[in-house]
Amino acid sequence: MTLTTPVDAPTAYSDAHNAELQQKAKDHLWMHFSRQSVMESDAGVPIIVKGKGHHIWDSKGKRYIDGLSGLFTVNAGHGRKRLAQVAAKQAEELAFFPIWSYAHPNAIELADRLASYAPGDLNRVFYSTGGGEAVETAFKLAKYYWKLMGRPTKHKVISRNVAYHGTPQGALAITGIPAMKEMFEPVTPGGFRVPNTNFYRADEMSPGLGLGDNLEMFGQWAANRIEEMIEFEGPETVAAVFLEPVQNSGGCFPPPPGYFKRVREICDKYDVLLVADEVITAFGRIGNMFASTTYNIQPDMITCAKGMTSGYSPIGATIVSDRIYEPFRHGETTFYHGYTFGGHPVSSAVALANLDIFEEEKINENVRKNSPLFRQELEKLLDLPIVGDVRGAGYFFGIELVKDKGTKETFNNEESERLLRGYLSKALYDAGLYCRADDRGDPVIQLAPPLTIGPNEFAEIGEILHGVLSEAPQHM
Repeated sequence: MTLTTPVDAPTAYSDAHNAELQQKAKDHLWMHFSRQSVMESDAGVPIIVKGKGHHIWDSKGKRYIDGLSGLFTVNAGHGRKRLAQVAAKQAEELAFFPIWSYAHPNAIELADRLASYAPGDLNRVFYSTGGGEAVETAFKLAKYYWKLMGRPTKHKVISRNVAYHGTPQGALAITGIPAMKEMFEPVTPGGFRVPNTNFYRADEMSPGLGLGDNLEMFGQWAANRIEEMIEFEGPETVAAVFLEPVQNSGGCFPPPPGYFKRVREICDKYDVLLVADEVITAFGRIGNMFASTTYNIQPDMITCAKGMTSGYSPIGATIVSDRIYEPFRHGETTFYHGYTFGGHPVSSAVALANLDIFEEEKINENVRKNSPLFRQELEKLLDLPIVGDVRGAGYFFGIELVKDKGTKETFNNEESERLLRGYLSKALYDAGLYCRADDRGDPVIQLAPPLTIGPNEFAEIGEILHGVLSEAPQHM
């Protein structure tokens, strides 16, 4: 597919300017979650210079569809002048002030707004600057809460296999991806893992039970593994369960019907807190401000970040129930935790304006209306022998790739390396689609485009994917 260049495309950087940037990157830039060896290649690192709507441009002037919203973040789309102007205006008025014993209007107004969206009695907002910090906050708060309740042995946390919850030491203990932790061992103790809700692999996860034929029964089985872990470790040692409403890592695992109802029952039975990690799923990704609303989850805490500002300024938050906040209401009890830039005046102002856009343009409604059409477009890829499964919700989908469709045989590490890094990542990018080819689990392609797109863009994404995946077997 040839992507036409619109009038507002940026002027391509000169060869000399590109070469200079590549050399500076090679000499000094340490990228996140990336192999630095890419800097040594002749092509160097892609340099993105502009975004508009659901498109991005590189320094050579080529346009791409942003099929990942940057990093599950630019939910309202790129190039919103309104958000840039709000940030500039706030920076002129009050660029910075901490919320350490002081406050400023934007932090107050945003806290009120977030509480109004959150389910149940989640009424207190503790700010951070990103998702990992929000998870770290929830972990520390869960342990402290139980100490204040006179139950200091409740310190362990449970999460799911292959789940990603961040990279700070505490959050890393909750993350369920061993390969991301082994080089940092020993991490914070107390993290324990249970099965996720990958229904495509249900028979492998629960051999002999035949759960691959019944989604609801599989969900109950997966939820009951949480109870099993709590009993095995001892209820008086378990502080909280951390779950994403739709698990990201591994390729977009939605919750089976009844799963979170059962999890809530288990948490109540054993007096364990339930934390919904909504760093990705909040702010429209699944079609509501919080996916906890979508799936009728009643968590004790919600962690969120990314889409709160659509990436125009960094911010995160941990939203806490009245129950957990109660010990801090009176007296001298203090939560000795915080971040210099948490609740930043500029970020808070941008978040408020971003949420205004969501409401004015009915962005959540757009996701709910068009998500089935997005799914239909992606499910056309199931005709390809390499595509085993298409799953997800809202504007958040994963496409699992398999070596043998009949047996669901996956690729070994060497094959996955050749497929994802040797071919797919570059081929998709060259074809004009920025998305994610991921192997934190079985190989998947992940899609999470800006929430403003519709059927025409779905078709364009689907056409690119079909072309690239059709050629994939030849590169194995």
